[in-house]
Amino acid sequence: MANSWRRERWDSLRLLTPNWQSRLPGLRYEGPDPDGYMTAAEVTEFIEQFAKVSRAPVRTGVNVTSVRPADDGYHVTTSDGEIHARTVVIASGACNKPAVPALSEAVPASVGQLTTFGYRDPGQLPDGGVLVVGASATGVQLAAELSRSGRRVTLSVGEHVRLPRTYRGRDVLWWMDHSGVWDQRYDEVEDLTRARRLPSPQLVGTPERATLDLNALASMGVELVGRWASVRDGGALLSGGLRNVLSLADLKMQRLLDTFDEWAGTEGADTEVGLPERFAPTRVPASAPLRLDLRSGEIRTIVWATGFRPDYGWLDVPVIDAKGQLRHEGGVVDRPGLYALGLPVLRRRKSTFIYGIEDDAREVIDHLTRYLAVRR
Repeated sequence: MANSWRRERWDSLRLLTPNWQSRLPGLRYEGPDPDGYMTAAEVTEFIEQFAKVSRAPVRTGVNVTSVRPADDGYHVTTSDGEIHARTVVIASGACNKPAVPALSEAVPASVGQLTTFGYRDPGQLPDGGVLVVGASATGVQLAAELSRSGRRVTLSVGEHVRLPRTYRGRDVLWWMDHSGVWDQRYDEVEDLTRARRLPSPQLVGTPERATLDLNALASMGVELVGRWASVRDGGALLSGGLRNVLSLADLKMQRLLDTFDEWAGTEGADTEVGLPERFAPTRVPASAPLRLDLRSGEIRTIVWATGFRPDYGWLDVPVIDAKGQLRHEGGVVDRPGLYALGLPVLRRRKSTFIYGIEDDAREVIDHLTRYLAVRR
């Protein structure tokens, strides 16, 4: 994880979670700005500090090239030799590779393309307009940064999760934490497959604790268009369902805020926070185009902010499903002695957050130790 924050993030990126939520066993944020958001460099430093505090035998600069079954466990091949292990915990994350749609191959060669792994700052892009594809946390942040740099930005909007940065005077993730939403277990989620594929919420970590939703982007001059469906004759064909997508995101946000209000009233927290708030609906563009000409020269660069997927190319064990996802039940992989941590809604909705992995880890490792005890 520290390596990805050091090498695979753009320069201005900060954590979406406030500093007070940055905690691991034996280590928590103790700085002067608990409501702030760590920079990429600070996240790397925090994780490196945890390695020292935990006194774990961490081996850095070592690549795992293969994990395959052995007589009594697994054989792990690395760039620094071979390891035999009775059990293996896969904690390589779910965001190893950008998920770029196949239609990217039909984009005219005159238009440059890059993913969020390759993007660092606006200065690396050629002059001209930019099309950002994807309106989750990454997409809205890059659209805002590129717009502030003076570029004309178009944002292709698909399914997204709209959230205010703060609600009733508290960070929205304070509400997620205290109301118990983040603690909902995977076996309590109605549609687990869908929950694990939900895009990251439209949040940004800034000193101003600003909300960065589509209304804020439109006010900056970012043009909102529908989901990119296909490429034909050098043009990007867009979905006409933008209005419905925006309405659905607004509805889901309001339901979540209602959940917070209900919790505050039930638990007597109303006196600790501000009054309930209501937010204006996302403004629907008066005339969203259904086609963008990619040969006119108005759009010089496409930035793909269309999510990520895991990379299990090194895992020589038949536990990957047809969609490239690890088959597991709450982190217990479909193979004896093989486990996972850090995947979306692994055991709780907070599973992919720094502070959220501890509870998952305790339960997964409890299963692991019982497995080893039986084997002995």
